[in-house]
Amino acid sequence: MKIEKVEAIPFAIPYRKPLRFASGEVHVADHVLVRVHTDDGVVGVAEAPPRPYTYGETQESIIAVVDKLFAPQLVDLTLLERETAHARMERTVGNPAAKAAVDMAIWDALGRTLGVSVSALLGGFTDRMRVSHMVGFAPDAEMVAEAERVRDTHGIRVFKVKVGRRPVELDVGACRALRAALGPDVELYVDGNRGWTPSEAARALRAMADLDLTLSEELCPADDVLGRRWLTAQTTVPTVADESATTPGQVTRELLDGAATAISIKTARTGFSTSQRILHQCEGLGVEVVMGNQIDGQVGTACTVAFGAAHRHSARRAGELSNFLDMSDDLLTEPLEIAGGELTVRPGPGIGIEIDPDKLARYRQDR
Repeated sequence: MKIEKVEAIPFAIPYRKPLRFASGEVHVADHVLVRVHTDDGVVGVAEAPPRPYTYGETQESIIAVVDKLFAPQLVDLTLLERETAHARMERTVGNPAAKAAVDMAIWDALGRTLGVSVSALLGGFTDRMRVSHMVGFAPDAEMVAEAERVRDTHGIRVFKVKVGRRPVELDVGACRALRAALGPDVELYVDGNRGWTPSEAARALRAMADLDLTLSEELCPADDVLGRRWLTAQTTVPTVADESATTPGQVTRELLDGAATAISIKTARTGFSTSQRILHQCEGLGVEVVMGNQIDGQVGTACTVAFGAAHRHSARRAGELSNFLDMSDDLLTEPLEIAGGELTVRPGPGIGIEIDPDKLARYRQDR
């Protein structure tokens, strides 16, 4: 069960359409496949999606930190020495997606070695999660048509509306159009990706007070300390901290400052180990959590649903598990399928996925 090798493989798969949000847009999934090899032939896998406009990581930086810093420090550790692996990676500041992928690949290798699913190892609460789908930054008719297509095709009835990149009136109008078309039984919430000022966000929330929004996520920059606290006090819509709460310490700060009343957990940036710390922290404080998405491919989405379904607290809300639908292809031998508005945990040991070698050869960028 000793780690023999850690490798980082760059790959790139185009999206069918650009994915836009207030902090940037993505045309190609230029991600990194991380593989942890053990001395008895087991290979654990995970995916690192770089987000330079959010965390400062690029595909190149993830490969460099894994190859040059993490891999030499982790070789010869056993799969059970996850705390030691975590401590050694934490000597390097930042690089959350790289650390998360290594952590999850170690968990995957452990599950494969033991013949047990990672979701069962983490908690095994349920085997599925409801799915939330992201829409935004398009003409109202296009957003409505996409939401209706996703609802009718996959049974999804929870939608996250991206806001904050356009004038407030356009985003409010889009939310109104979606509510009118989808009806009262569909859940809507908004995510600003730090795109509004506190006063703009307050004005938008007041204008949408009759739309029954269930959450408002990261409407203002994290540095607007007093403004975020003021905004959260202005509204009854739960305020979700996302990019501003990526570590247990930041979660504590956001909650005690009154800048948030809920937390988004993304396994793509905190892996399984730190995500579990944050989850238990929130559960102890009586704070809701949402399983977020870092525009993950199917590998990353399989990780998210494995974690989210494993715990009662994270399984309560719909998880953001559908962004892979916008990719033109993926790396799995058996693609994920959303049916009845739910995504199930893959059966089998580890995360329950296998990488298609032909697809990896087609999309990898280092050969």
